[in-house]
Amino acid sequence: MIVVMKSTSSDTDIQHVITFLEKHGLSGHLSQGVERTIIGVLGAVGATGAPGSIGGINPAIGEALEGLPNVENVVRVSKPYKLASREFHPEDTVVEVPSACVEGGVVRIGGSDIVMMAGPCTVETEKQLMTTAAAVRKEGAVILRGGAFKPSTSPYGFRGLGEEGLKLLAKARDEFGMAIITEVMTPTDVAMVCEYADILQIGTRNMQNYMLLDEVGRTRKPVVLKRGMSSTFEEWLLAAEYVLSQGNRNVILCERGIRTFEKTTRNTMDISAIPLIKRLSHLPIISDPSQGTGRRDLVGPMSLASIAAGTDGLLIEVHPNPDEALKDGAQSVTIEQFHDLMPQVHAVAAAIGRKLVTR
Repeated sequence: MIVVMKSTSSDTDIQHVITFLEKHGLSGHLSQGVERTIIGVLGAVGATGAPGSIGGINPAIGEALEGLPNVENVVRVSKPYKLASREFHPEDTVVEVPSACVEGGVVRIGGSDIVMMAGPCTVETEKQLMTTAAAVRKEGAVILRGGAFKPSTSPYGFRGLGEEGLKLLAKARDEFGMAIITEVMTPTDVAMVCEYADILQIGTRNMQNYMLLDEVGRTRKPVVLKRGMSSTFEEWLLAAEYVLSQGNRNVILCERGIRTFEKTTRNTMDISAIPLIKRLSHLPIISDPSQGTGRRDLVGPMSLASIAAGTDGLLIEVHPNPDEALKDGAQSVTIEQFHDLMPQVHAVAAAIGRKLVTR
C-alpha cells in the first residue's frame, strides 16, 4: 500500500508514519515529489497472517494509517512490485552516472536526453578495446560497454579476461573519460567489479539470480537490469524490486530481446516493452539491439525504432573486426557502421523532441 501525505505535512508527521509502520513490523520508503510526499509500505508476504491482507499487510493497519495526522489517503497497490511501480513514484527516475567526458561530469539516464553506450561485447585485448573506445567516443558515445566476465551457452566459449579485463576498462576510462558499464555474474564478484565499474550490468541469465540482485542492491552503483530471455514484464519488474528493496534506487531496465519460436534472429526485439514499461514504472529503460536481434544488419533499424518508441539509451556492440571477434561477432557492428548510424540517431531523436547527449 501507499500512504499519500497532505501538502501541509511536516517532517514530524512523516516520521510519525514511519515509526508507526516500524512498530508493526513494516518499513516505509519515501518518495518526495514537488507537491506531495508518498510513503510506500513494504512488508513480508504473510507477515500479519490476516485474512484479506494485501501483500501481507493487514487492512486494519491501512485504516489506522488514514487516521494519522496529515495523512491524505491510503492507496492499496494492486501490483506485486511496489517500489518499481509508477503508483509509488509518479515522477520519472533519473539515474546519474559520473562521466568525465560530458559537461558537469555527470550523465543523466532517464531525463530528456538519450545516452549512447557502445563498445565491444567482450574485452579481448588492450588494442581492441582502446581502438573501439577511441572510435565510439569520437562519434559521441559517453559510456563504454565491455565484458570482463561473460556467460556463455557453451562451456568452451570465451568467458572473458576477468579482473585483467576490468583493469583495461579502467585504463580506457582514464584515457577517454567515458563511464564504464560491465557485467557482474556472481555475488562474490560484486565488490571487485565495483572497484572498476561505474554501472553494474545484470545479464539476462541472471535476471532472477536473487542473491546477486540483493548484493548489487546493497551497493549504490547504478544497475542495468536486462530482461530475462523468457521473462514477463511483471517478472522483470519484480527482479528490479529486489534491487530497489535493498536501498539502491539507481536501477535502469534494459530490453534485450526475448526468446520466441522465430529462428531467423537470435532473439525477438520487443520494442513494445519500451513504452509499456514507461506506463508501468518510473524507472528509465534502455535497449540493446545487438543482443536483441543477434544480427549486425538489424542493429541500426532497431536502434532507430527504439528511439522512436521512447528509449532513454542504446547499448550497442562495436568491434574493429567483428568477423574475428572472440564473442558475438555476428551482432557487433563495425566502426564504420557505427559512424554511419550516429547521424540517423541524432535525426530521429530530434524528430521526437529529444537529443543525444555527447559532451
